[in-house]
Amino acid sequence: MPRLKFQTLTEQMFYVLLCLRQEQCGMEILDQVDALTGGRVKVGSGTLYNLLEQFLDAEMIRETKVEGRKRSYILTEAGRKRLAEEYQRISAQAEDYKKLMIEGGDLP
Repeated sequence: MPRLKFQTLTEQMFYVLLCLRQEQCGMEILDQVDALTGGRVKVGSGTLYNLLEQFLDAEMIRETKVEGRKRSYILTEAGRKRLAEEYQRISAQAEDYKKLMIEGGDLP
């Protein structure tokens, strides 16, 4: 059975949505993802603009202003909800790891 779109988010998707808790344009998003993750998560400009279009279509973000070619975006309520759901999912994974690997004594 195919996975539903946005059922789980990639790291790039997660960080793009996270950055859009405040209004930002594409370049600001790229800079913030890099700064927030210390360069661990890479988002290319092509990937970013593809994700922004998909998030717009899914009504997870909305465009807030257009100044020439510069466009700014912000999360919608649906985007905030999906971001919170993803946070809960990855937090549950971390807790499972902690229970089995750390508390279970499998790590030194």
